Amino acid sequence: MDASLEKIADPTLAEMGKNLKEAMKMLEDSQRRTEEENKKMLISGDIPGPLQGSGQDMVSILQLVQNLIHGDEDEEPQSCRIQNIGEQGHIALLGHSLGAYISTLDKEKLRKLTTRILSDTTLWLCRIFRYENGCAYFHEEEREGLAKICRLAIHSRYEDFVVDGFNVLYNKKPVIYLSAAARPGLGQYLCNQLGLPFPCLCRVPCNTMFGSQHQMDVAFLEKLIKDDTERGRLPLLLVANAGTAAVGHTDKIGRLKELCEKYGMWLHVEGVNLATLALGYVSSSVLAATKCDSMTLTPGPWLGLPAVPAVTLYKHDDPALTLVAGLTSNKPADKLRALPLWLSLQYLGLDGIVERIKHACQLSQRLQESLKKVNHIKILVEDELSSPVVVFRFFQELPGTNPVLKAVPVPNMAPSVVGRERHSCDALNRWLGEQLKQLVPASGLTVMDLEVEGMCVRFSPLMTAAVLGTQGEDVDQLVACIKSKLPVLTCTLQLREEFKQEVEGTEGLLYVDDPNWPGIGVVRYEHANDDKSCLKSDPEGEKIHAGLLKKLNELESDLTFKMGPEYKSMKSCIYIGMASDDVDISELVETIAVTAREIEENSRLLENMTEVVRKGIQEAQVQLQKANEERLLEEGVLRQIPVVGSVLNWFSPVQSSRKGRTFNLTAGSLESTEHTYVSKVQGTGVTPPPTPSGTRTRQRLPGQKPFKRSLRGSDAFSETSSVSHIEDLEKMEQLSSGLEQDTLEAGSTGQHPGDATLPEADQTEALQDGAQRPDDFPQVEEPESLR
Repeated sequence: MDASLEKIADPTLAEMGKNLKEAMKMLEDSQRRTEEENKKMLISGDIPGPLQGSGQDMVSILQLVQNLIHGDEDEEPQSCRIQNIGEQGHIALLGHSLGAYISTLDKEKLRKLTTRILSDTTLWLCRIFRYENGCAYFHEEEREGLAKICRLAIHSRYEDFVVDGFNVLYNKKPVIYLSAAARPGLGQYLCNQLGLPFPCLCRVPCNTMFGSQHQMDVAFLEKLIKDDTERGRLPLLLVANAGTAAVGHTDKIGRLKELCEKYGMWLHVEGVNLATLALGYVSSSVLAATKCDSMTLTPGPWLGLPAVPAVTLYKHDDPALTLVAGLTSNKPADKLRALPLWLSLQYLGLDGIVERIKHACQLSQRLQESLKKVNHIKILVEDELSSPVVVFRFFQELPGTNPVLKAVPVPNMAPSVVGRERHSCDALNRWLGEQLKQLVPASGLTVMDLEVEGMCVRFSPLMTAAVLGTQGEDVDQLVACIKSKLPVLTCTLQLREEFKQEVEGTEGLLYVDDPNWPGIGVVRYEHANDDKSCLKSDPEGEKIHAGLLKKLNELESDLTFKMGPEYKSMKSCIYIGMASDDVDISELVETIAVTAREIEENSRLLENMTEVVRKGIQEAQVQLQKANEERLLEEGVLRQIPVVGSVLNWFSPVQSSRKGRTFNLTAGSLESTEHTYVSKVQGTGVTPPPTPSGTRTRQRLPGQKPFKRSLRGSDAFSETSSVSHIEDLEKMEQLSSGLEQDTLEAGSTGQHPGDATLPEADQTEALQDGAQRPDDFPQVEEPESLR
């Protein structure tokens, strides 16, 4: 490319191309290093400071831009897709620089050049997309072209609008018809731009009985038009879809065109399927869009061109009205909007444009054919032969229930059951879509919520393939990932209802219905002081659930456990994740209940022990105070005088017994130390109560993880092996019970099981060496101030 730049006679153009190449190379190299090293870059200029008086060079400014682009990638996970900017992208970006340079030319050269750019681009687009004798309006906002078309329609139908303004509209209100499947916010945008009230919008429902549920109901539309005409309103414009924003379905544009001609309405078409007009084979429903009054195209995402404007093609014979509506302009800067697209179309050529659109359609067909062979995946496709958008979702029919995909309630089934199945499947599809987006980022998948079908995953390569560089291998990888996730989805969906029943049948546990959680379920432990009517956070419950989460994670099972607030309140809950294998739900629920109960009882025992120790200390202080008073009365007042007491004690010493107090933590009582001084042995106190445990103990095979169903009933084991397995478990139980009996007998004799008996002499010697003095035992002594 450097050699080509040297051939350019204009030094400014050559320098501009060289600078653009160097700038893009610097930014792309930085992006590549960030992806490979994944290390945090040094941010030197992200803190705003005073503007330097001497200015900065180009390299420093680009370095600042580079830091601002890639500086926060390590602070937050990068979720946005990085556009694959090739050389054709550089050409489009060059158009913006050239536009600034061309605007500095003299007026005559500028007028000729902008007129040529605008006419060439309009002619090429009209021929590529089969829209003969059309005009073009280039705009940055996709919806801006439709707003200008609405202005043109108002000026065409209301002849006195320029003079009388909105007084004309007040007498005969215009009506704009939008499909219920139109992109969200389109009607509100049009009303804001045109200054019309919301009653001027009419939402046309989609088919409910026949045809696609994402197509406009033509018969109902005609009824609405007749009603508006009878009420003195003016049907102005109809917006049809050639590929709805959600699932890519195309309205019956041919019939809609006939209806618009009948009632004198303007027909505008938009949608992703308009890109297929550039191909050799086009479906009849999309081909009918070439007869409409206007259409909006988005060649930027279709061809992978950054910073390229959208285009609205229209047909109108009055240039004065188009000028008033804002579709045409005499300003050279408005005409230069087409410059990036003018350069890009020449760079790609007709074959390159067709090839990119054809490649995106082939990717859709490839995914569609592959998903047809996958069980539990339903495809929502309007035309199996030429649909450039593939929408699919996971579904499974549970035993004894209706398919979870059904949205129409059955009279014999309670609405709560249908809603629960719908929410369960929606959560799983949301999880599936997010997993696929992470595993295959080049696929460009999006997760969306449809009104009828629920949560679905959409693959629209016409909008993403050219940008992300999606290839056939990415589609194959996507299908493989879907197949690998199906066992997890099916297993989890089957266990959800069983988990709900087990939790509801277990005392102390509350099942939490969270429609957004894709795992097995959510459970909350209700402790003794739990206020069920309160929705605020519970510190005691949060402490119990935190300990429960720690215990569950220490089991090292295949399940994932998380703690978080409840769906409808701030109380803590345990969230149980997806299950990839058959899980013993009864053991899981029992483990949660028993573990939570143990944590609560231990916590309460600790609180009670703290209170007992505090009361014991107070009681010991009272008893010591009383003992000091008794000693004072026994010894007399003279012995308490420092000099006299010493002389008196020398002539007549007092024989006082040493008394103290010991606190038994197990029994929670205050005891005297007299028995300790007499017997030379400290008492053992009361045996502590046993730790609470579950009602049953599961015997696991070596290497078997928790919560796995027993293999005793598996078809893989024969009857003989099952009997031998049972016998082995019985022997293990007998052996463990024998060891416990030996332990008890040894404990009654003061020995540990397996300890050797020492000779009598050795026992005496050991007693002498290891005996403790009475002073070694814990005592509560007199305060020094009272002695």
